[in-house]
Amino acid sequence: MRNGNAYEDGLSDAARGFIALTPETPGAQEAIGNLLSLDGTRGQYETGVADPELIAPDGWTLDQHFLDPPGRKEAQRDLAFDYRSNVERYGAWQAWLRRHTPPTLVTWGSRDPFFPEPGARAYLRDLPDAELHLFDTGHFALETHLPEIAPLIADFLDRAWK
Repeated sequence: MRNGNAYEDGLSDAARGFIALTPETPGAQEAIGNLLSLDGTRGQYETGVADPELIAPDGWTLDQHFLDPPGRKEAQRDLAFDYRSNVERYGAWQAWLRRHTPPTLVTWGSRDPFFPEPGARAYLRDLPDAELHLFDTGHFALETHLPEIAPLIADFLDRAWK
């Protein structure tokens, strides 16, 4: 997994504030709208990255291309306001991990502004045999560390699914 959070200790203060938003919260529609703008999308790629020049603009511009058609941002707003339902399911997800103990590779940007490093480390509580690799970057670790992460994935798959 890559910065796929399933633990409350993996929520930053910014994420907690975001999750607390409701459609009735003053300024909430605008806050989410800003996140879905070109600057907001680009910021999600660049925040926490030591050298943003390493990130090709293709990622955020393509994401934005698919966010901009009519109705797409509204759907994303609805999902944003419903994110709290993910947090409510964290306990069930953790129980599933403990019960099934799937082979797990965790690659994580240690400076992710939404899902900080403790969220990555939390997986080891339920999956002590998981492989954890932290990278000095933000949310989109593959954008800056693909040459390091791709071989980890290939090696993991070779070992886990012989």
